[in-house]
Formats: sequence, structure tokens, C-alpha cells
Amino acid sequence: MAKILVSACLQGVPCRFDGRDKAAPEVVEAIGGRDVVAFCPEVAGGLETPRRPAELVGGDGHAVLDGRARVVDDAGRDVTGAFVAGARRALEAARRAGCEEALLMPRSPSCGRGVVYDGGFSGRLTEGDGVTAALLGRHGIEVRTAPGV
Repeated sequence: MAKILVSACLQGVPCRFDGRDKAAPEVVEAIGGRDVVAFCPEVAGGLETPRRPAELVGGDGHAVLDGRARVVDDAGRDVTGAFVAGARRALEAARRAGCEEALLMPRSPSCGRGVVYDGGFSGRLTEGDGVTAALLGRHGIEVRTAPGV
């Protein structure tokens, strides 16, 4: 059975910015019994847990990868390098394991697909992809976000 890359927080790993996980029964159903490669790009990029919340500023993950936008935490610290490094490591892990699909955390500046937080720390959403979702998609990996979280 094909392997699937899954955001580690969705697998019960307490690696989110707030030090918690986002495991949910809907995630188990969405995985469908496949072998899971659990991965947190933010931790893989060198960020600690817990950490300050971060959002995309100036565009989405595609704009970050193209050098036209940044990822900044709520204290104003630029964490773009960590997000890009983590995305690259996620792609390497997916390729190594033969994953053709990823199930990622919705709305995240790393993992969000289709909708991410707007960059103003207002809680509002805007269209776009997170950095990891953008990079995986560019390399032919089908990216979905987890339902119910």
C-alpha cells in the first residue's frame, strides 16, 4: 500500500507552535490504512516547540519560495529560512519514502492548502498555500488538508 506524508501534529505529536497536537478521528479515516510518514516541517527546519505563532507576509508559500514573501512570527522575527528548510526536508522525506500524496494541517503557514492565515495576526484567512504545501505540489505530490481539524 502507498505511503502518505502526514503532518506530525495530526498524528498526535505535540509539535504545533502551541506545544499541542491536532489528532482527530477524521484524520485516521482520511489516511485510509496507508503507511504514514509523520513529519513536521517547522521542527525539521529548526524551530522549537512551543514557538511563537507565524504567518505568511506579502504572499503565500509560492511567493515565499520565489523570494517575494516572508514568514514572520508575531514578535516580528523573520523565520522564512526555517520554513523553507523544513519544506525542503519534507520533500526529501516524501521522496525517500515514495509518497505521492500528503495530508497536511489546514490553514498553517507551512502546511495549509488553498487557505492560510492572512499575515496580520488577525485570525482572518486568505487564499493561498503554505510553504511546504507549495513545494510538495510543485514536485507532483498531491496535497490535501485534513478534515475536521
